[in-house]
Amino acid sequence: MPSNKVVSREEWFQAHKAHLAREKELTRLRERIAAERRELPWLKIRKDYVFETEQGPKNLAGLFGVNSQLIVYHFMFGPGSTHRCEGCAFLADHIDGADQHLRHHDVSLVVISRAPLAELLPYRQRMGWKFNWVSSYASDFNFDMQVSFTDRQIAAGDTTYNFDTRPRTSKELPGTSVFFRDDNGDIFLTFMSRARGGEAQIGAYDYLDMTPKGRNENGPYHGLMDWVRLHDEYQDSRAAEPGCCD
Repeated sequence: MPSNKVVSREEWFQAHKAHLAREKELTRLRERIAAERRELPWLKIRKDYVFETEQGPKNLAGLFGVNSQLIVYHFMFGPGSTHRCEGCAFLADHIDGADQHLRHHDVSLVVISRAPLAELLPYRQRMGWKFNWVSSYASDFNFDMQVSFTDRQIAAGDTTYNFDTRPRTSKELPGTSVFFRDDNGDIFLTFMSRARGGEAQIGAYDYLDMTPKGRNENGPYHGLMDWVRLHDEYQDSRAAEPGCCD
């Protein structure tokens, strides 16, 4: 149990009012960084990637639909893998709610993995997700986006992820990539986020950060793997107890 100081109403009010100034600093800093992000240089995509989708083969342009902006979440799911990444699933649980609005704001959102579509769709059905999930198995897309690595790369220690090149053992890693398609049909990579950059897409963290116990990531890994599970695998009986409005 947290052991915070218990004070009078006036002391509580003044302490929280002072803290609000710090919260506003963070909000303004976030806005400035977002503006800086929009000013970053772009990289033109010159390769014609092909993806396996539920509607048949599509190139990268086809994933945009009618929108000019495309957000791709790179879900860790390699061909034949039996591992189901809890972290990727945690983030994926937040996608459908946002996607209902993004698609009406000139943004398409697609989840991409290297596993064939026949392996992805049963898992999507199990988890109850509705987002568009496609396979990059037949292309170099994941490798070019530096979220998948070949055996040769791993053996050589030639693995670049999150703008950092060092030895890694995982063939698949998560991330988000953002693209823009101009009026001429040219496509540009405008931004990529890797590693803990994905936390910004996980709204549950914002809820936890407001609570006295916070994220409660106290070991053994001191991260989300300490507690997060696939949402249909939680064994905590408290989840079955009625809430205030049941």
